[in-house]
Amino acid sequence: PGCLLQILSYLGACDRLLKQGYEEGQVEEAMEMFQYSEKKAAEFLRLLAQFNDMGFQQNEIKEVLLLCGNQREKALEELVMK
Repeated sequence: PGCLLQILSYLGACDRLLKQGYEEGQVEEAMEMFQYSEKKAAEFLRLLAQFNDMGFQQNEIKEVLLLCGNQREKALEELVMK
């Protein structure tokens, strides 16, 4: 039963993130990277989109966000220095 609840929770989290307009592959990747924490995955996806809009490369953004633990200012500083 515990496993089923985890799966349903995961699917619900993915569904909510997809409804915010994020791509399925990105949602699944973010959920895995943050041990299925919807809050952390949502913050990661939000910052990824934000930095992407600023013209930074997606692979660099992902790397920096992971290193900086989703801290926007710190990540932005790192991206600007690259």
